[in-house]
This record gives sequence, structure tokens and C-alpha cells, in this order.
Amino acid sequence: MKTVSILALLTLVFLAQSLSAAGALTLTSPVMKAAGTLPLQYTCDGEGLSPPIRWHNVPENTASFVIIMHHNAGVWDRHFYWTMYNIPAKVNSIDSGQSAGERGANSVNKNNQSAPPCSKGPGLKSYTISLYALSAELNLSTTRTVTESVLIKAMKGLLIESAELEVSFERLGVATGPKKIRKRKRGDNKRPANGSRPPRGGLKLDVPSEALSVKSSACRAIQSSVSAAGFSDVRVTCDSEYAYLVSDTYPAHDLMNGITGTNEQIPVPARNYAAPIKLRGKMATVKTSMDAALGIAVNGVPIYDYSSAGEIDIQSYDPGKDTVTTGQLDNCGGHAGRGDDYHYHAKPSCMLEVMENAADSAVLGWGYDGFPLYGDNNPDGSAIKSADLDVCNGQSDEVFGYRYHTSNEPPYIMQCLVGVVDTKILPRVSPLQGAKTRSDLRPPREGVTKLIHRQSADGTRSMSYQYRGTKYYSNYKPAANRENCFDFVQKTISGGGVLEKGTFCRND
Repeated sequence: MKTVSILALLTLVFLAQSLSAAGALTLTSPVMKAAGTLPLQYTCDGEGLSPPIRWHNVPENTASFVIIMHHNAGVWDRHFYWTMYNIPAKVNSIDSGQSAGERGANSVNKNNQSAPPCSKGPGLKSYTISLYALSAELNLSTTRTVTESVLIKAMKGLLIESAELEVSFERLGVATGPKKIRKRKRGDNKRPANGSRPPRGGLKLDVPSEALSVKSSACRAIQSSVSAAGFSDVRVTCDSEYAYLVSDTYPAHDLMNGITGTNEQIPVPARNYAAPIKLRGKMATVKTSMDAALGIAVNGVPIYDYSSAGEIDIQSYDPGKDTVTTGQLDNCGGHAGRGDDYHYHAKPSCMLEVMENAADSAVLGWGYDGFPLYGDNNPDGSAIKSADLDVCNGQSDEVFGYRYHTSNEPPYIMQCLVGVVDTKILPRVSPLQGAKTRSDLRPPREGVTKLIHRQSADGTRSMSYQYRGTKYYSNYKPAANRENCFDFVQKTISGGGVLEKGTFCRND
């Protein structure tokens, strides 16, 4: 990207210093405040339109206006996205994506059009929209490419007054530095080599193959939220309406330890789980609650409401159904469900420990309605008061329109969806099936003690625990030459303490 010359920069400084300190020309926007946030739709991650602006208190003898939107990427690295000149003096506003004068070039593609900010660097970036009131129109008819430096030189001696509107924006999912290789402790976080991940390129999705090449800005935002978190084994593809976050629902962190209210099930990978996230979140007239996943974390683990006992009344908290207070969740906010899969019912604390971009500004997941999930604080790091969050555990958002949050108090995580969602297409994990009927596995009322879950490099999983002084256990080992199948040996409370053997398989 070509930058303006040093002479042009010094000229701009000279012009700024010559402004009248008593000037009253003001520049505003109906979609953003001074020192506020540039909304997503006016960047390359949104629709990419120029933002709407308004100005007031035009000085006398104004003959025309000039607009320049720029960003200083470094001392001598200046990018300009929107240039417009010879705007008539009678004009005092420009709507989104519209023109009111002659369009100049941008420094992105050199075309005579606005270009949306699309910073590739990490962190918050500042963008300045400047309005210049001039005593005459600019004669640039013979100039082939009207750049910012051309406008700055042409304005010299004509400037009456100027006004600025400065806003900031941080692109979703932009990496904050080189990826770090994390050491795993005692193999706890090491993925089993057998039966845990689908082969690359072998995914079977119920979406047209031609749809997988769609690359919209909304799609890129969801893709970047996953890649910035460091979960390279999670895949995101898109069509014109949905992003499909594809995983095996099995996390790369310790799991199942810390549970007392166990349902005696061991989670195993649910391969080819394709979670459909709407690319354009739209608020619904009715909130959606259901006995199924409401969204997906960026590591590919489904997100449920706080209860594992069926659909909840979102207006009335039921402590008897609370998976946290009844001891059904592990140290990481999740457990094995009826589908023999792993999912979260509360803040995914262990996922946060392994995220490469863990911060208040990081997206932790997505509701199926297309709205993002953030942590306990606002993205800018400020604290959230309990009254700020609605019944679904979310609030309005300047970028997406709405966002969900985790919280230390019930309901802990999203408990309903505020946006439009097609519940008929949402995925459900198929439970393991065997030759014999399974016991009705339910957490014992008194709870268990000494529960320990382990997994080995060969894909073997084991869970042992004690109940009323007796030891119970379940051992799952990947079946030889049988994909998605596990040979099991178990002695469960629900099974009356009888030793059971067999094979369970999951039908994808």
C-alpha cells in the first residue's frame, strides 16, 4: 500500500495548526460517537460502506467541502480510505454509501471510491474522518488520480475551518502475535490418536459442495474467531446464509474431573458435527428455549443452558435443575450428555486456559442465531452489572447488535436465543448404540466421591468413582477395525453393580 509523502504530511500538519481555535464547525454521525467504535458494517468484515456523517455550524464564505478518512499505521505509514471533494456548500450530510461531490481515490486499490478499513495488524486501531470547509472549489479536472496528498496540496490557502470525528475498531479474530506452542501436563490435554478426529478432507456435510466456497465478511468474522483462538482442528465453511462450524465436539483440555452428580456416562467424539450459525443475526419477536444446544464454542464444543433436565422456564430459575449446584459439571463447565458427547452448561473455563487470544475482547462462541458469546466482562474490559444482562444472559452490542455473556451467577451462559433461528436444522448428537439395552443412567441423589477420568494416547477412556463405599467404573477402548466404535467394560450404579461388556457404536 503506497503512503503519502513526507511533504504531504508536513503540509497537513501546517493546515491543522492554522485552524481557528474559536471555530465551531462540528462533525457527527448517527451511527457512532466521537471516540467511540466504528460499527462492523462499515469495515471489510461487514458491508464495507462509507459511514453516514452530519456537520453543523458551517462558517461563512464556505464554497465547498472536502472529506478524508485516514488511519496512521505508523509514523510514515498513512492509509486513506475515503476521499471526496467539491461537496457543495449547501450540503450538510452524506448518507451511508452515498456521494455528494467528486470521489477521490483510496490507498487500498487506487480506485475512485471508498474502501472499508481492513487492518491486518492486531489491537485497536484509530480512524479519523476529517471535514474541511474551503473558500473555493478545487480545480482538479486535469488530475488523473486524486489522492489524499493531491487534495492536501490543492487545499493550501483555501482552508477556512475543519472538524474531525475519531473512532476506533478492532477486527475480530486478528492474531495478537506469533502462535505459541503450549506444553501439556502429563498428557492430560493430549488428544487420543484413535477415534478422536475425522480425517482431513473426509467431512460429510449436508450442505451443497458449491456453497463451501462462499467467503462473506460475516463468514470471515466467524472463521477468524476460531483461528485466533488457536483451534486449528475446528473447520468453518459457509454458504450464503450459514457458517458451519465443524468439529467432533471433543475438547483439547482436561474433562469430567470434579463431578459428583455423575450420570455415569463417558463422552466420546461425535465426528462431523456441523453447527449452523446464521451469518446475519436478526432479533426475533419470541425468545427460543429448547432441550438442545443453543450454540457452539470456538473449540467446537456445543453450548447448552444451565439445565440438563429438559427445557426450562426462562423467566423462572429452578435451582433443582442447575447443573452447577447439583454437582453435574466438571472443573471446566461441562460434562457428558445423553448423546455420550461433551458439552458446556456454564463458562468454559478450561477452554479459556488454552485459548491463544484469551481476553475480554475474544469471542468465546456463537449462538445459533448468529450472535456472539463473550466472557464475564464487556469486550472493552469494563465490568457488567447483573441488571445489564437480559433473561437470555446478553445485552445490546454496537458491532453485532447483540451479544451473549458468561456469568458467575445463574444462568451462567446463554439460556435462550434472542435471534431468529430455524430449530428444525439444528444438529443433535446420536447416542452410542449397542446390542443390549442400556441402563437408565441418572445421577445418584447423594452423589459420588473420588471420581477420576483418564484418557490415553490410544483413545482409551476410563472413569472410576465410589458410591456408598463401593467402587464403580466404565472403561471404553476404540474397537479394532471398527470406526466410531468402542469396546466397553463397566460396572455402574444404574446397572445394579453387574459387570457388563460389549461394544457401543455411534452412527454419524
